Amino acid sequence: MVLNSLDKMIQLQKNTANIRNICVLAHVDHGKTTLADCLISSNGIISSRLAGKLRYMDSRKDEQIRGITMKSSAISLHYTKDNEEYLINLIDSPGHVDFSSEVSTAVRICDGCIIVVDAVEGVCPQTQAVLRQAWLENIRPVLVINKIDRLIVELKFAPQEAYSHLKNILEQMNALTGALFTSKVLEERAERETESQGNSSSEQGEQVYDWSTGLENTDDSHLYFSPDQGNVVFTSAIDGWGFGIEHFAEIYSQKIGIKKEVLLKTLWGDYYINMKAKRIMKVDQAKGKKPLFVQLILENIWSLYDAVLKKDKEKIDKIVTSLGLKIGAREARHSDPKVQISAICSQWLPISHAVLAMVCQKLPSPLDITAERVEKLMCTGSQTFDSLPPETQALKAAFMKCGSEDTAPVIIFVSKMFAVDAKALPQNKPRPLTQAEIAQRRERARQRHAEKLAAAQGQAPLEPTQDGSVLETNPKGEEPRGDKEQVESMTPKPVPQEESNQESFVAFARVFSGVARRGKKIFVLGPKYSPVEFLQRVPLGFSAPPDDLPPVPHMAYCTLENLYLLMGRELEDLEEVPPGNVLGIGGLQDFVLKSATLCSLPSCPPFIPLNFEATPIVRVAVEPKHPSEMPHLVKGMKLLNQADPCVQILIQETGEHVLVTAGEVHLQRCLDDLKERFAKIQISVSEPIIPFRETITKPPKVDMVNEEIGKQQKVAVIHQTKEDQSKIPEGIQVDSDGLVTLTTPNKLAMLSVRAMPLPEEVTQILEENSDLIRSIQQLTSSLNEGRNTQMIHQKTLEKIWEFKGKLEQHLTGRKWRNVVDQIWSFGPRKCGPNILVNKNEDLQNSVWPGPVSKASKEVTKYRDLGNSIVSGFQLATLSGPMCEEPLMGVCFVLEKWDLSKFEGQGANDKQSQEQSDLVKEGQRGDETRSSGDENQELQDGCPEPFEKRTVQKGEVSLSDCYGPFSGQLIATMKEACRYALQVKPQRLMAAMYTCDIMATGDVLGRVYAVLSKREGRVLQEEMKEGTDMFIIKAVLPVAESFGFADEIRKRTSGLASPQLVFSHWEIIPSDPFWVPTTEEEYLHFGEKADSENQARKYMNAVRKRKGLYVEEKIVEHAEKQRTLSKNK
Repeated sequence: MVLNSLDKMIQLQKNTANIRNICVLAHVDHGKTTLADCLISSNGIISSRLAGKLRYMDSRKDEQIRGITMKSSAISLHYTKDNEEYLINLIDSPGHVDFSSEVSTAVRICDGCIIVVDAVEGVCPQTQAVLRQAWLENIRPVLVINKIDRLIVELKFAPQEAYSHLKNILEQMNALTGALFTSKVLEERAERETESQGNSSSEQGEQVYDWSTGLENTDDSHLYFSPDQGNVVFTSAIDGWGFGIEHFAEIYSQKIGIKKEVLLKTLWGDYYINMKAKRIMKVDQAKGKKPLFVQLILENIWSLYDAVLKKDKEKIDKIVTSLGLKIGAREARHSDPKVQISAICSQWLPISHAVLAMVCQKLPSPLDITAERVEKLMCTGSQTFDSLPPETQALKAAFMKCGSEDTAPVIIFVSKMFAVDAKALPQNKPRPLTQAEIAQRRERARQRHAEKLAAAQGQAPLEPTQDGSVLETNPKGEEPRGDKEQVESMTPKPVPQEESNQESFVAFARVFSGVARRGKKIFVLGPKYSPVEFLQRVPLGFSAPPDDLPPVPHMAYCTLENLYLLMGRELEDLEEVPPGNVLGIGGLQDFVLKSATLCSLPSCPPFIPLNFEATPIVRVAVEPKHPSEMPHLVKGMKLLNQADPCVQILIQETGEHVLVTAGEVHLQRCLDDLKERFAKIQISVSEPIIPFRETITKPPKVDMVNEEIGKQQKVAVIHQTKEDQSKIPEGIQVDSDGLVTLTTPNKLAMLSVRAMPLPEEVTQILEENSDLIRSIQQLTSSLNEGRNTQMIHQKTLEKIWEFKGKLEQHLTGRKWRNVVDQIWSFGPRKCGPNILVNKNEDLQNSVWPGPVSKASKEVTKYRDLGNSIVSGFQLATLSGPMCEEPLMGVCFVLEKWDLSKFEGQGANDKQSQEQSDLVKEGQRGDETRSSGDENQELQDGCPEPFEKRTVQKGEVSLSDCYGPFSGQLIATMKEACRYALQVKPQRLMAAMYTCDIMATGDVLGRVYAVLSKREGRVLQEEMKEGTDMFIIKAVLPVAESFGFADEIRKRTSGLASPQLVFSHWEIIPSDPFWVPTTEEEYLHFGEKADSENQARKYMNAVRKRKGLYVEEKIVEHAEKQRTLSKNK
């Protein structure tokens, strides 16, 4: 990069009103990076001839090989329009679904985005996803319809057909925007309704909901994409041309003499021109007229392409002269028509001008940040803006002002960390030599030359003096290498990078307020930091001096070491960065893991976490080829975890190092990075670890041959399933309706548990609200422990009651009566999709926060043993009986909990100590089990010897809350839950991908063949209007998806490419333990029934991987395996 332009950038950074932070979003292969190339070439960073071929923003080797972008990278561009100079910080983002987390990091630090749509493919699944991401972050989109040349060259559309096709694409985009807008308005309206209901709860009468009113009153015309609004540009990035309507309106207003304003309104839409009257009319096409857009714009472009492709030299020359362009002789003579087209069009309709002019006009500057967006950024979790401390709320003004004065608080958001080779950092690059240094080197070279000559002539006496002079000027020694070393050592080198680790981390960040200066001290706030907690820990409040603060969790204090201007593949050093700019920050790798908020005041809350579209689901275990290199692997995985926003690194209980990634391409990239950049060792990778869930279902009505169960007679089962006999050991009572009763090993307590399948909708609600469930658990535990709960906000409570209402709505019927109020815990990990219901009268313990009950004393004593029951439930839901996978959609009901023997035991122990209490103990023992007094005795009676202490009357002894008995309760509860599951029909649940495939009609059969081979299921198939492309929507088990994309590409010769996104969990219908029992089943499946059972295959594979027992028959009747010829 030229140095004077760096100064220019620094100067432009100070004018916040003329900064535009934008990102380019689109579906994979719709032309984002090619468009970025065209914009970069307008700044002279790359040659315009190479634009589109170079893919400058794809700096990684694997990005160039695969031809897709894998990371978001930024570059700063300079643009002049109407004597105004703009600084455009452009971020190119990936379109592949595996890297959608990179899109989230880019969107967070932008104010606007360019959505690119392929004119042929139209709106694709990922287009919808990125539009939704932009919408969630409250950033304004503009539309670029790219690859218009394909309509001419490939599809051979007439201009009129192309116009209706483009209109169709615009309608689809606006339908998406409309859907997003409607849902937002209705959400806000619902919130207002609930608030007004709360305020006017005294009013009686039925409330009528009129949903439409909110939509009618809200103006949404500015949201939609329309060329006459100036937020749509039509381009062909590969040919280097693009236009907005404005450009043509200017030309034709002079030519035809119709006002530019009128043309702007009528150039798009069904308007027709009467050339004689010079009037524009809205008549229909009865007279065979064409709309203005077709007649004045498209036909000209079509005729140009037509002339060039047919090599009509006269017509080309005529067009070129009429447009007043100059085409170089090389381009004019070139045999490739593409070269000629791009030479003519890039002068006539330069793409960079069309796109950047639209960006500067239509997208907001950092000063125009909306209050709504600021409030949304500052409220993490279930907090609302009003519940934040007043000092924190005061920061909103700093956000809105975006001020650069010294008093303004510095607020920076780091959206991701990216790894850079230490050699690429500006401070480590060899700098150009000054004139004085060049002269000095020349002098030294002369001396050395003279010395060699002298040595050759054998003039030994002169040597020492010359040698001495060399030593003075060149302390490194006599080899020429020394000079380079000395000059390099003049440039300051940071110490840490000189170690073996050559990767340096740079934070990808944006300044929201204040000026970021090198050397400034700043607070690093982690995602879990809370300003409220800071106030509780620091008595002086937010005005406390930062140097001697007590340790506050999730907060660190550090210095901004290096600030960089991000220039695609390069970094440039900066001293300070004014507000509203995108920048790179060096030296934060020890303080920031993936993302963080940096602020000069501790009153700033951390920004709301980034919302990732793709969930990481593909797991592999990694280990080094040579065990001695394990430390390198651990260090490499730490670095990889920091460098990738979406990857997760786990160390399992088995000691395996597991890598969790978003998909196959993402996994490949992570493994390449580990081998080549971070760990730099050979690694061996396991087969993908496929996650499953275990559940139970209602007993089936029909058997495997669709006969109604119970109607047909059973035959004598020759080999009764071993599982049925070995499932339930002795000492466990099982009722006919599946109630399992179990006694603890010391025979002091008895538990009765039943398992029931939850309705599908309930499981879904539990999955969606896991964050809310987590906050409910925290709330209840703090209420139980008697801590202050002023932090609960009204909105949070409203959300909790709404969630409870949803559950009650779906859990209806006799068997679910009052179940929602009796929910005791969720699991696994206290926030999963399974519930524990407590139907025990003694202990009324519920997960819902409410006023602390009056009988809290008794509850306290019961609670500690209750915790053991909950722990047992958590363990049981974490690993099920089939293959130790987590459970899903199961409700465990604790019907009875009998502790009378336990209390009796306690009484006997106490007898020797307190004779006087004996009578009372006996009376209590005879009372009914459900009496409340029994609870009081619970903790008094302990199986430990009581000699060592005296328990006063009425005093609660908590000796056994963590003693042997609680451990036995945990184990018994876990076993009871597992047996309760095993008496019901068990099923495996597989993770499912939704799979979108675009394919041409002639390869549809092959696509279906690959899908059915891999257990896929087609949901719908529709044809894209105006093209020969089919869109197939299907679901596919994650277990079958490995190598799926490659296989489809191979089978269809690259004409179909799938896109896989994790969608949901689905029950595999077949029973893993099934054996034939009826005559029909024997006839149909044979005695062994050894045809492949999908669920059993998956279950055994998981059990093998985990080292559990697998029942397999290797070879039966080995002597029959031999052929007759061998027996001779």
